[in-house]
Amino acid sequence: MRNVLVVSPYFPPVNTPDMQRVRMSLPYFAEFGWSPVVLAVEPEDAGRGEDPLLMETIPAGIPIRRVRAVPAKWTRKVGIGDVGFRAFPFLYSAGSRIIEEYDIGLIYFSTTVFWTMPLARLWKDRFGIPVVIDMQDPWVSDYYESKPKSKRPPKYWLARRLHKLLEPWTMRRVDGIIAVSEPYHEVLRSRYPWISRELCQTIPFGATGLDYQVAGRSRTENAYFRKGDGWIHGVYAGALGNATKQPTCIAICLAFKKGLAQCPELFSKVRLHFIGTDYAMGARARPTILPVAREMGLEDYIQEDPHWVPYFAVLNILRDADFLLIPGSDNPQYTASKVYPYILAQRPLLAVFHEASSVVDVVRSTQAGEVVTFSSTSETDEVASSLASTWLRICRRLPYQPNTDWEAFERYSAREMTRRQCELFDRVFQLKDRHGKPFEHRPVEARLPG
Repeated sequence: MRNVLVVSPYFPPVNTPDMQRVRMSLPYFAEFGWSPVVLAVEPEDAGRGEDPLLMETIPAGIPIRRVRAVPAKWTRKVGIGDVGFRAFPFLYSAGSRIIEEYDIGLIYFSTTVFWTMPLARLWKDRFGIPVVIDMQDPWVSDYYESKPKSKRPPKYWLARRLHKLLEPWTMRRVDGIIAVSEPYHEVLRSRYPWISRELCQTIPFGATGLDYQVAGRSRTENAYFRKGDGWIHGVYAGALGNATKQPTCIAICLAFKKGLAQCPELFSKVRLHFIGTDYAMGARARPTILPVAREMGLEDYIQEDPHWVPYFAVLNILRDADFLLIPGSDNPQYTASKVYPYILAQRPLLAVFHEASSVVDVVRSTQAGEVVTFSSTSETDEVASSLASTWLRICRRLPYQPNTDWEAFERYSAREMTRRQCELFDRVFQLKDRHGKPFEHRPVEARLPG
């Protein structure tokens, strides 16, 4: 058994999308020969919403080391609130101690907190331990370069230039790369030819039915709609608040208008609920699709609450819905890990995604729902027409349960995705350290639930 340091600044009970891979992999690492030690930031310093029920899915006995971070209210005075920046020196010190205390054999970064990734080179140079990075999103992307300034994230100019310095500096010492999409690998190898294709692995996020078991034991009242009240309730829960999904939001609203025109007696019963659509907390949360709906006169049909909602409450809301809707990004590299809990909810599913997104293959190969695709040159009205006809076909069939191919879905399970991660860990581990000596490690005990 070898020991792996897993760097995940956001970690349960903190509820963020980028900790899901780690959370779902922890029960299976030991089965494939790796004992994990987790390094995270204290929940009160993370600046994100918390869901205590997430801790019920973490195996007992996994060592978890948490560090403090400089309060965001102080660092925002100089324009920076990123948790990786605020916790950087504390993560470095704690990680160094863990490497020595647990005789760590490999360091694994699984996060979108890019400010933490330069730690990979610092630890590699100090300890000679191999490093694997999980690229859940592009670190340096050209996506916003063609967008007007009004559509770019805050402090985009400064962040991009810093990342363009830090990414190549870090990648020089990285031994293996996991990415949710093959194009991420292609871009990185084109920039850094020293990255070996054999040590790159495309691994989507995994799925686990355990989450719905936990959700069922802790059901809370649905504050958004009442199941079986005579309306047709469609639900999307997740972030919308960035420019990449704006075209899809417009297409959805246009499709809704077309549906009302084509079949008013049916479509007038549809109520769309967009929940937890902004990453910002509290008063800083802003709606994304509701302003578009208002412009088109659809505010009676489309409702949006941008405020964060606990993860397990979301799962129960998905189960209450008559159908589920997933809007994708106009970025062809975008993949949505949320597709798995949507499939596991076993509700009619309608997805709108770029034709190059991996989500298209997931939904179609599992027969879990309908996918309307578009390309980078598609006209919005054309997408809306296709979406409206598919949407009407689904609504006419309701109520029904998808005939999902669960055997095909198994290849997307958390266990299978963890096996593939550990397979790459094993390949990386076979390399010699910078002194030409093999790594030898003692095991860390960990108990799984039950």
